[in-house]
Order: sequence, then structure tokens, then C-alpha cells
Amino acid sequence: MEKLWYVVNTYSGHESKVKEKLEARTESMGMQDHIFRVIIPETTEVEYKDGVKKEKTRKMFPGYILVEMIMSDEAWYIVRNTPGVTGFIGSSGKGAKPTPLLPQEIDKILNNMGLSRVNIEKDLNVGTKVSIIDGPFKGMIGTIDSIDAENNRLNVLIDLFGQETPVEVEVSQVNKA
Repeated sequence: MEKLWYVVNTYSGHESKVKEKLEARTESMGMQDHIFRVIIPETTEVEYKDGVKKEKTRKMFPGYILVEMIMSDEAWYIVRNTPGVTGFIGSSGKGAKPTPLLPQEIDKILNNMGLSRVNIEKDLNVGTKVSIIDGPFKGMIGTIDSIDAENNRLNVLIDLFGQETPVEVEVSQVNKA
């Protein structure tokens, strides 16, 4: 079982309350190893009104939150039964588990927020094996040589023509192998 991202429908305007309740339930029920991150997709917009600069945070998808989780029966039950949740997107209902977001979809959303699907501090270390899932080196497997957390970039050593060659990739272009 791997951790994937799912879209959860909430009552509109209740995204923050649902996020807090879901995080509290995860903690109280000891499900931190199944439910990892809960994110409200938001962007910050700058607008000028009467010559004054104001930053405004807008929800990208009102009424929806993103949950990174391992889809087990217990985790599914906890999320579904959190007050304010109306269901998962990608589920046909009738007890069917939902389909997760594709890596490209979640990468686009998280990159707009300045975040990454892969948690650099927890998931990646120098020496970790990764597979490259996007870009010119797609399909290759390598080992992390160095990490630039500030710019979300990695130096990965890949086997190119029988030689170990360093390539620079973005964190969103790799999966842990």
C-alpha cells in the first residue's frame, strides 16, 4: 500500500474546520501512519485598492480539500465520517473506494502553492534510490547525490551509457523507488 492523494468534498466554507477535525481525529485514533497531510488548495493574490497593496488568499477549489493517505478501510472510514465531509471525489458510491489523483495532477496543484508531493525532509535523503517519472530522463532509476531543499531540486546519479552521471531534476519529477 502506498500513500496517494485523494480529493475530499466538504461543505463549502467549512474547509478549515474539516481540516482541523480530520487532523484531530487522525491524532486521537492513532492513524498518523495512514493519514499524512491534509491541505486546502489556496493561492495568494496581490491586489491594489486605492494605492494600497493587499494580499488576498483565495481557495483554488472551494468545497474541496486534499488528503494524502494510504487507502485502508480504517483511514477511509475516518475521513468519510469526519463532520463536514460529504464524500470523496472519484468514488462511484455504494461502498466503492475512490480513485487517487494522478501524480501530474497533484504536482500541478501543489506547485502552484509552492509545495511538493514528495516531502523532502521526511522522504528523501542522500543515497535514497528514486525513479524519474518526468522529463528527459523519465523511466531511469538513480541515487540522490545532493538535495537543494530551498529550490526543490535534486542531483541524481543515473547510469548513462555504463557511466554514473549526475543529472539535476525537480523533486516533482521523482518517486521514491
